[in-house]
Amino acid sequence: MAIKGSTATKTAKSLFLTFTVLLSLSFFIFFFFFTSPVTEPTNSLPQTSFLSSQNSIKVYVANLPRSLNYGLLQQYWDSDHPDSRIPSDPDHQISTAHFSKPTKYPPYPENPLIKQYSAEYWIMGDLETPQGMRTASFAKRVFDVNEADVVFVPFFATLSAEMELGSGSGAFKKKAGNGDYLRQKKVLDFVRNTDAWKRSGGRDHVFVLTDPVAMWHFREEIAPAVLLVVDFGGWYRLDTKSSGGTSSDAIRHTQVSLLKDVIVPYTHLLPRLQLSENQKRHTLLYFKGAKHRHRGGLVREKLWDLLVNEPGVIMEEGFPNATGREQSIKGMRSSEFCLHPAGDTPTSCRLFDAIQSLCIPVIVSDNVELPFEGMVDYSTFSVFVAVSDALRPNWLVSHLRSISEKLKNEFRQTMAKVQPVFVYDNGHPDGIGPIPPDGAVNHIWRKVHQKLPAIKEAIVREKRKPANTSIPLRCHCT
Repeated sequence: MAIKGSTATKTAKSLFLTFTVLLSLSFFIFFFFFTSPVTEPTNSLPQTSFLSSQNSIKVYVANLPRSLNYGLLQQYWDSDHPDSRIPSDPDHQISTAHFSKPTKYPPYPENPLIKQYSAEYWIMGDLETPQGMRTASFAKRVFDVNEADVVFVPFFATLSAEMELGSGSGAFKKKAGNGDYLRQKKVLDFVRNTDAWKRSGGRDHVFVLTDPVAMWHFREEIAPAVLLVVDFGGWYRLDTKSSGGTSSDAIRHTQVSLLKDVIVPYTHLLPRLQLSENQKRHTLLYFKGAKHRHRGGLVREKLWDLLVNEPGVIMEEGFPNATGREQSIKGMRSSEFCLHPAGDTPTSCRLFDAIQSLCIPVIVSDNVELPFEGMVDYSTFSVFVAVSDALRPNWLVSHLRSISEKLKNEFRQTMAKVQPVFVYDNGHPDGIGPIPPDGAVNHIWRKVHQKLPAIKEAIVREKRKPANTSIPLRCHCT
């Protein structure tokens, strides 16, 4: 009996010890997982490790004739006609004659009217880079269209449009005698005759249309596709019959949408200023650009008249081309704030020049759409002002003067972190080579990747519709 009692005591002790260990372990797990502090990100900018941890997007490049991309570039360099819109064309001078020698991958134009839209060149260059050099690329190129998430259409649509506009022929909106129209038609005829287009109705095809007038003649036909655009301003027309001719109505609400399209950055024209190079800024507000614009840009003219004589404000006419570039660099780097009013379209490359210059953007554009929102929080380094407030006498200058030095320094520190996000250039003159992992090209493909579920849903929905079904004119956002 004593043995039995001893055994029972030992068993009870063992159970008690086991219970104590389990209870301690439970408390440890609870405090470790539920009471550990959560570190909040300082801003919404994804880091390299974040980009590399996500699934890639599989991209098939449509087999367009070379004459519609790199061959078109060679045609540009072979031309001896300078751009009729600028007084000095940097691409058609004696010093640039060596580019006329045929090469597989010609450089993109330095003409600022064209260079600001060069996204098509850098995106294509990444896809043309040998796979072994593309370890930092979010887009994985595939050579079987059936394996692809999206089909990239490698048409240099901006270059095509700008070549026609720069010729001074006046035929841009016509069909006869318009080389751009013929190229657009060739692209459309090609893609619409592919099995991939017929299968998806073009919804999984990607076009780069950074120039507001790119693919002008066939926008309705490519509307279902994913369009990479700098904003939606080029997709609107002035309705002179309403609101005294000051409002804008969509040409077709079915053509563009944030749900299917991607807003991409302009290519900045001014060099990057490192935070460590930043010096004291003596000007409050700086602007360089054209005073007279159309559509929403009419606000710019009113702002100009309000601000031009304000102390600490510099308003200059011009464009950062060969003659005005140094002036723009000096102006932006010596100013606390850089004004960004709407022009012919809600945005311009001026915003991205300001970011690279660590000049705090002052965005006066009620309808502005910005690249990579959801990844980048612009309110952490920009000042947003309603048009109605900006047009109140003395309001804007007073508001900017009220912003503390502490906040301005925080804005510039954040800006320095996001500068790489808006960089396309990979450091290779021909565009072929590894891209910056946190640069613009990868962020564009991540944005397209976010659209994939909606694209696939739209394709499935379209397949089950009975033949000859009438579809109402509304936003076919997917």
